[in-house]
Amino acid sequence: MKNIFFGILFLSGIAAFCSASGIAEEAEKGKERSEMSYAFGMVVAGDIFGSGLEINYDAFIRGFRDVMENEKTRYTMDEAMEKIQAAYVAAQAETGERNRAEGAAFLAENGKRPGVVTTASGLQYEVISEGTGETPEMHDVVLVHYRGTTVHDVEFDTTFDSGMPMEIPLDRVIPGWSEGLLLMREGGKAKLYIPPNLAYGSRGAGGAIGPNATLIFEVELLSIYPPEEGYDFLNE
Repeated sequence: MKNIFFGILFLSGIAAFCSASGIAEEAEKGKERSEMSYAFGMVVAGDIFGSGLEINYDAFIRGFRDVMENEKTRYTMDEAMEKIQAAYVAAQAETGERNRAEGAAFLAENGKRPGVVTTASGLQYEVISEGTGETPEMHDVVLVHYRGTTVHDVEFDTTFDSGMPMEIPLDRVIPGWSEGLLLMREGGKAKLYIPPNLAYGSRGAGGAIGPNATLIFEVELLSIYPPEEGYDFLNE
């Protein structure tokens, strides 16, 4: 009887262990699935964020579930894409008009500040420190440090943090950059306030650079190279 009793306990222990192992394994799979799902949600939101689209989360989840569970959907995929495209175009137009108005107001006030020069094109140029070297020409390659922000001081790019300047051909950048750098001398630093028609226009460039965005660049001109001495961008 005693052996049978211990045998039952032993078998019960094995069953409990197997059951616990199975539960632990399922829990681990559930955790991995949860982490993957959260990451996937981040990626999808990252594509939507900044587009100007306003999302109804309940409807978004319903559409997501209908497709994932092979349920009947309200629209075909082509119809869904048409609706997204129409909404995106409308949102971009609204965002572009808001950016245009905010940028124009900013430039109007900024142009009144001492030291800010407005050129015939509408570019605004402010010397931070005057250089003593040569002035580049349009087909030169320049070595620069820079920081780019929106009029709301949202940074979208910089080389200052990494300490690694960039070589840039002046005939392959936005017009505001080309015009501004042609006014600088080696060793100088300046701020360029670039209206949308001299930047990325109504298309924008994604991320913080929306349609009709006015951009601000703090630029330090380190060196100038003739085209044949600069970085070979064609074979990058």
